[in-house]
Amino acid sequence: MGMFAGNPRGLAAVSPRGVAVLGCFVLAACGGDTTTASHRVVVASFQHETCTFCPGGDISAEDWRVRLEGEDVLGSGSYVSGFVAQAQDYGDIELIGLRSPSGVFGGSSRSWNTREAFDGFLDAMIEDLRAAMPVDGVYLALHGAMAVRDVPRPEAEIARRFREVVGPDVPVAGTFDLHGNEDEEFLRYADFAFVTKRYPHYDAAVQGGRAARAVHRVMKGTYTPTTATRKPGVITATVLQWTGQSPSMDIMERARRWESREDDAFVSVFYGYPWSDVPDVGATVHVMTNGDQVLADRIADDMNDFIWRVREDFAVGGYPLPEDAARQVRAAISAGETPVAVGDHSDRPGDATHIFKAFEAAGIERVLHGAISDPAVLEGLVEAGASPGDAFDEEIGGFTPSGGSPARLTGELAYLGEWRGYDQVAVVRYGNGSAVIIVPAYTQITDPEAFRFGPLDPSEFDVFVVKSRVHFRRGFDETGFAPTIVVVEAPGPFVGTTYLDALPYENVDLSTLFPYGEPAGR
Repeated sequence: MGMFAGNPRGLAAVSPRGVAVLGCFVLAACGGDTTTASHRVVVASFQHETCTFCPGGDISAEDWRVRLEGEDVLGSGSYVSGFVAQAQDYGDIELIGLRSPSGVFGGSSRSWNTREAFDGFLDAMIEDLRAAMPVDGVYLALHGAMAVRDVPRPEAEIARRFREVVGPDVPVAGTFDLHGNEDEEFLRYADFAFVTKRYPHYDAAVQGGRAARAVHRVMKGTYTPTTATRKPGVITATVLQWTGQSPSMDIMERARRWESREDDAFVSVFYGYPWSDVPDVGATVHVMTNGDQVLADRIADDMNDFIWRVREDFAVGGYPLPEDAARQVRAAISAGETPVAVGDHSDRPGDATHIFKAFEAAGIERVLHGAISDPAVLEGLVEAGASPGDAFDEEIGGFTPSGGSPARLTGELAYLGEWRGYDQVAVVRYGNGSAVIIVPAYTQITDPEAFRFGPLDPSEFDVFVVKSRVHFRRGFDETGFAPTIVVVEAPGPFVGTTYLDALPYENVDLSTLFPYGEPAGR
């Protein structure tokens, strides 16, 4: 309790319609005839991608910026919207939103979730679940890479707590990001795990819809969930997991082929999230079939073996350092192959200045750095009463070990105000047509139109430097916006880089995972 002050049960007073959502959210027609709602399904969301090596500090309950209740839960994010939309098509499902947290300040650049926060939010969900009983189905919108102090497998713990309440016969389905770290524990308590097959994650709503169909079929008695799990023994940096390139695309295509060839088979592949120091890190295969254990094992074995066969290209890769990247960018500009999108893939805190310095030294112009984090600089501007047009001469970024050293930025303050949910960001113009956006925390930009704010217009720039590994390809690459893409490695074995053996793991033995060793039985 205490996580959602003001509504101790979370099951009433959710809107002027009262029980229109929680008491009778019949997706055929709210407010009309509710007699068709023969199945009651609870919905909860608890998602965080946790970088346990990041310096942002442990995440308390107060760091979760939003508390969702009732109807708001049912409109929270792509996974849930896909589930709700599919459920609406059936017309016989009543959805009940359980209290759910959302939106950690600093996102995945923050460190461990505290046990107190995790237990508090989960206790609130379980209290709402007990108040809603009896229910016929459970849908959990999860991530898979949440890390919690003293809870080795948080998502499995969530499923366990729900299973304790609903009993053995109620279907429990979860949806996940492909960066999840999972093993067989989640499916020990749940019946289904649906994982995005695309990175960037275009198919989140698709997986939510699949979860709704699976739960509905179990409730109707036409599906008996049977599962198999495999751990290939491969760990990869997330920048290598882009599904627009082989062998990553081949792994997901193989999963889709199995689903197309075999009726009622679902094949989910987690690539893993190496920045979480958790025991189930690395790739995982989950297979679900309709009462056919032999088929589930056959598909799981095949996917497991295929990932192992392509392990060299999947887990080993290299990218240019900032100076080499600067040369590539200059060559692209000279050839007219602009705009150039540059992915600063390893920068988890958002404060790295390596690329800024290298591009300055190379004389690259008309470049937008979006964005570099430095809350202290922003606080100083606000305290000084700064305004657009003021001269700017400050050191920015470089305040964490992976960020390098601060960079001197001399120019003119062009904007100080709201952007991307922050109360204060700054835009500083400098040099010949270049600009830097200064933000209070790590900020990942996936679409060039996000830069159309205040005095900025994306057409002004030839080069865009973003703090992103793969997601920036959504708006910069896979739309055709930027004919040149350059992904840059950091000049040191820091968190976020491809040098995973430099990370101080305490709960992971890298000698049991390729490419740093061999798993047992291989």
